[in-house]
Parts: sequence; structure tokens; C-alpha cells
Amino acid sequence: MSDNSAFMPTPPYAVTTAPLDLDALVRTVGDEAAADPVGPGAVITFVGVVRNANAGRRVLRLEYEGYEPLAVRAFERIGREVDDRWKVRLAVHHRLGTLEIGEASVIIAVASPHRADAFAACRYVIERIKQIVPIWKHEFFEGGDVWIEGATADADDEQAREAAFRLATGESLAPAG
Repeated sequence: MSDNSAFMPTPPYAVTTAPLDLDALVRTVGDEAAADPVGPGAVITFVGVVRNANAGRRVLRLEYEGYEPLAVRAFERIGREVDDRWKVRLAVHHRLGTLEIGEASVIIAVASPHRADAFAACRYVIERIKQIVPIWKHEFFEGGDVWIEGATADADDEQAREAAFRLATGESLAPAG
């Protein structure tokens, strides 16, 4: 049986049980950006990893559950929101299943002609993932386990979207005036 994986392009949005491949995601946004008249001046990445402690407890492992078709649709929605605000290329992959300490749970790659846009878009994406993507985290620690609150915002909630934008751009959340 032949291995065709070397010839298959990396999708920009994916949910998988396989280990995440940051290099492939960077190539995805870099290759797509090559079609633009102005190539990327920055490629920003974010890698969320399983940490060894949370809330004062020693974490043993995490288990992520999610509904892949809806999660990918949420990534696509976030991609459209990003397109409305910044001129960037975006790719996001999230892992499901059991993850050990130090393993990547989510990776984001953003390419842009300008670094400020890439940084802001990347921060916006992780905030929106936490708000609206149907993926839930089950944390196992010494002495027990707990489900960590997952996506809780309505995807159409403009206030949640604006809060993510303010976090991404460093704008104050305090009302003006």
C-alpha cells in the first residue's frame, strides 16, 4: 500500500486524534500566502500544550472530546471573522482524545504582510476557540478529575466577539467615557 500523505495538502482547519504538525500548518499558510501579491512578512504560531499543573493540582493528563464537523464549522466561522478584520492567512488544528503532559492540543498559524496583524489575529483566534468551538476538556489530576468549562458563548454574540477582539488588540474592555 502506498503512502499518499506526502501528496495530500494540509487542510487549514482540522480536528484530529493524531499528533499535531506545526511545520505542516506553517507551510499551509505560507503556501497560500504565496498567491498574494505581497507575501508574508510574518508567520505567527501558537501552540497550546498540556501543562503539568492547574488550580494548584498536579495534572496527569487531559482528554478532549468534541464533535468534529461542528468544530470545523466553528473554525471556518472564526476564519471568516478574521478575514473581516485583518489581511492574513489562517490555519487551525485541534486535537481530540487523551493527551499527555507537554503534548500539543491546539495549533494556530497566521501569515500576514505585517506582524501586528498576524499577532492580533492569532490572539483573536484562540480567544474565539475558547468561546465557541464545541470541544471540551476533561482534566485528570492527582486525586480526581474535573471537566473544564468549554465553549459557552453564542457564536452570534457580538459582545463576545468584541471582547475577543479587544483582547487581541490590547484595547481596554472598560467602557469609553
